Amino acid sequence: MSEERFGEFVLVRRHEQGHVAELVLDRPGAMNAVSTEMARSIAGACTALGEDRDVRAVVLTSTHERAFCVGADLKERNSFSDADLLRQRPVTRGAYTGVLELPVPTVAAVHGFALGGGFELALACDVIVADRTAVVGLPEVSVGVIPGGGGTQLLPRRVGAARAAELIFSARRVEAVEAGELGLVDQLVEEGRDREGALALAARIAGNSPVGLRAAKRALRLGQGLDLRAGLEVEDAAWRATAFSGDRAEGVAAFNERRKPQWPGE
Repeated sequence: MSEERFGEFVLVRRHEQGHVAELVLDRPGAMNAVSTEMARSIAGACTALGEDRDVRAVVLTSTHERAFCVGADLKERNSFSDADLLRQRPVTRGAYTGVLELPVPTVAAVHGFALGGGFELALACDVIVADRTAVVGLPEVSVGVIPGGGGTQLLPRRVGAARAAELIFSARRVEAVEAGELGLVDQLVEEGRDREGALALAARIAGNSPVGLRAAKRALRLGQGLDLRAGLEVEDAAWRATAFSGDRAEGVAAFNERRKPQWPGE
């Protein structure tokens, strides 16, 4: 396993087996609160991962024992002028859109607190695996703002408009079991096993065609919100991108020869 640090608070681990990378939130002294510097580092790490054709799946993890991420660094923001906050905005947006726009499947491994921008980082992933200590929520209206890392758009796509409205307007925190029941998280695992579960899922995903994975994710994301006819056109374009690829030829050959595919990735 190789490691690469992006700034002081973000680490990327590339697992030698399985084409899986971890994007690690590593600011334990502040429960991974997202400062300006940390946001810039998340965006930079996402750019590097998106350009790495060897990576087929990314897992978003945390080094803090009691928190995935508690959201924006409000201590930093307490010293901000309006001009400072305005200057910070594109930097913080870059972190959330960086995760959201990763071209490969992404899995969040959540334990402890995932609140505000922390939960939005998880929502930006394709799948959320959470352990039984997880507490999630979007409490921004309780401090005078609104979710600004994609929460007002991503949460209703997960749980529907009315449920998302109730959760955002009430600013309430949701514990793991209820979060699973409401669809706020996708897989619920035993305490301390969120990273293990997320990595196992990512490894299974990464065993599939890299061309197929990227095309499937593109179709899923671009098709959201479109009417069925338009969505099927998005799917057809993504299918055409895979149908004449080396991966498709190898996949069919491997199936007929009853062997494991050796994906060319093109």
